[in-house]
Amino acid sequence: MKEFKLYVITGEMFHPGRPMLEVMEQAMIGGADIIQLRDKSSSKREVLLKARGLRELTRRYGVTFIVNDHIDVALAVDADGIHLGQDDLPIAEARRIVGPDKWIGISTHAIGEARQAELEGADYIGVGPVFETKSKVDVVAPVSTEYVRQVAAEVSIPFVAIGGIKLHNVDQVLESGATRICAISEIVGSEDVAGTCRAFLERIELANGRRS
Repeated sequence: MKEFKLYVITGEMFHPGRPMLEVMEQAMIGGADIIQLRDKSSSKREVLLKARGLRELTRRYGVTFIVNDHIDVALAVDADGIHLGQDDLPIAEARRIVGPDKWIGISTHAIGEARQAELEGADYIGVGPVFETKSKVDVVAPVSTEYVRQVAAEVSIPFVAIGGIKLHNVDQVLESGATRICAISEIVGSEDVAGTCRAFLERIELANGRRS
């Protein structure tokens, strides 16, 4: 599995008037090494069109491309993987559909879910929401940095901390044991998307350097 540090998810509500592909390209220019398409409101046809555009862009920049929920769309555009929620298809069933080479990630909100994801063969897990977030309508209560500490201590597969993470609080998350960060509104809603990505990467690399 290809290593990653900065995971960026689409969030078109945070950049009205700016094309999604333009914003996500700036994220890649700034160093994002995973891009996820998350769209829970558009038609399947619209999601497919967005996925095709992002697949082309991510290939150009050598960035891993993940599709949230829509396994059929992920397969149609040859995405690198899919991301599941706790109420989506079980990991084993998703693996049967996408095959052995695609990444499968899953959101987790408690240590039992994280342990189960590892046992079931997830390639990585999302850990969060660490802080309160407005990026999702159906969001669960914040899990705090304590959950990040638990996962860092007990789970061996890669994990990415997500949820309400901003430049002003990312150091707390990194100090709790996270080595990979996902941000949405702080990045895609920024006037300088590439610069914000670079700022996150500087914090991540500084924290990772302290641990080595």
